[in-house]
Amino acid sequence: MATAEAGQFLIVTGMSGAGRTTAANALEDLGWYVVDNLPPQMLRPLLDLTDMGAGNLPRIAAVVDARGGSLFDDFSGVVHALRSRGDVKVLFLEASDDVLVRRYESVRRPHPLQGDGTLLDGIRAERLRLAPVREAADLLIDTSGLNIHQLAIQVSEMFAEEGAARHRLTILSFGFKYGLPTDVDHVADMRFLPNPFWNEELRDHDGEDAEVRDFVLSRPGAQEFLEAYTTALRQVLEGYQRENKSHSTVAIGCTGGKHRSVATAVELARRLADVPGVAVNVRHRDLGRE
Repeated sequence: MATAEAGQFLIVTGMSGAGRTTAANALEDLGWYVVDNLPPQMLRPLLDLTDMGAGNLPRIAAVVDARGGSLFDDFSGVVHALRSRGDVKVLFLEASDDVLVRRYESVRRPHPLQGDGTLLDGIRAERLRLAPVREAADLLIDTSGLNIHQLAIQVSEMFAEEGAARHRLTILSFGFKYGLPTDVDHVADMRFLPNPFWNEELRDHDGEDAEVRDFVLSRPGAQEFLEAYTTALRQVLEGYQRENKSHSTVAIGCTGGKHRSVATAVELARRLADVPGVAVNVRHRDLGRE
């Protein structure tokens, strides 16, 4: 698994239709600075950014392909020169001819090297041009049997930092009286629990305070709900990672978003903190409103 050392530089290349865009998107989701369709001669000044950035751009990925015509002829020499300056690796993506033909036919686009010939002529011309690049590549992925989600997962596993989260979960508390939050994946309603608002000793406190938390979590049904919901969300989060869904939001609501939802959101985050590959953060949308 790759590490995020300063100056790390990845060149993504390979056959058109083999998944360069998907790989680039996966790297971008991991925090890489990605530049697409770059002529090989521009790789040297781009590599300089890793030094000029003073750690602000620790990982740069450049997507390079054969569309540059004669510019691509200098690729091997450029890569050799770059490797003498730092940590430079080449990732090559390929797929079989029949798979590439099906992919191009499905999107009804011509191959960039097809010219006046057939789609297969363009694929074979590109394969011939890229043969020396493929031989010099550090990493190779054959995407013939992969869909875009499987390819993204494979790239993420290859280049994620050790221990880095593959999925980011936001647990959002809110008050129904202020409206349902938008762009959330799951909503839970805590209004089945008694409202601390009607307890004069708790009214002016919120769900982050121990006395409110203890009150809410000790009510009948609270622990049973948390145990069942945590179990369900663990399965969901594992599935999200298999499907390469990088983030999700679970909204926890009560009447005003001050007591029950806040206490439950914090407790739910605590219970999900140990899910492998998931980074959990908590937000309170309506805490502090009158």
